[in-house]
Amino acid sequence: MSGGSSTLIKGLGLLRLMSQYPQGAPAAVFAKESGMPFSTAYRLLNTLTEAGYAEFDATTKQYRVGLTVFELSQRVASARGYNGSVIPVLKTLSAATNESCLFSVRDGHETVTIHTVDGPEFRQTTDPGDRLSLHMSSMGKAILAALPETEVQQLVSGMQFEARTEHTAVEPGRLLEQIAAGRKDGYVYQREEVDLGMNAIARAVVGPTGAVLGAVAIAAPLFRADRDQLMTHREALAEASQRLAATLPTV
Repeated sequence: MSGGSSTLIKGLGLLRLMSQYPQGAPAAVFAKESGMPFSTAYRLLNTLTEAGYAEFDATTKQYRVGLTVFELSQRVASARGYNGSVIPVLKTLSAATNESCLFSVRDGHETVTIHTVDGPEFRQTTDPGDRLSLHMSSMGKAILAALPETEVQQLVSGMQFEARTEHTAVEPGRLLEQIAAGRKDGYVYQREEVDLGMNAIARAVVGPTGAVLGAVAIAAPLFRADRDQLMTHREALAEASQRLAATLPTV
């Protein structure tokens, strides 16, 4: 790998790390978290700032993601049809269920949350841009359930089964059982595998050509809606999945 490519990769890694600190953090934090020497992290942060990808607050001495990143993300969302198609469907689903709703897509072994709509009473714990391993969330499992078996086996064999909570499925066999159940039922339910006290039900969005375009989910705190209560929203969830499948472009 050339020196230029290595520097670029380090800079992009810092940019992704910065997204975990939306309110900003000092250079020392990013150096420690990234494992880079302070001088290297400091230089890259200033380069990102000069290019508009980061912002520096001279008063607090903190760096945060710049508006250029937001601009790029909006262009990507618009180009992929997410802005005009996803939010109206999520709003309709949330209004019908009185719960928070989400849409995510797969990126390698992870899901990336694209859009969310909070329920009228409780805010969900996931934000746009959040990433989760496919084995954790209901949306990740629903996406896996919609993929061909050979592709699923390849993905599962390459996963790092990290636990986010004590309830996260960290055994390949358990995950495969959840995937099989998802194929049979048409939806995937998860309880406290991502966040304690939360549960969710998800369904894959499969386009006309059979391409898996993502997954849509309904999430709620357990004290508000448990499995039985979420199951009553299966028809609304299926309708949302069908609407997204009909309107999202195949990419």
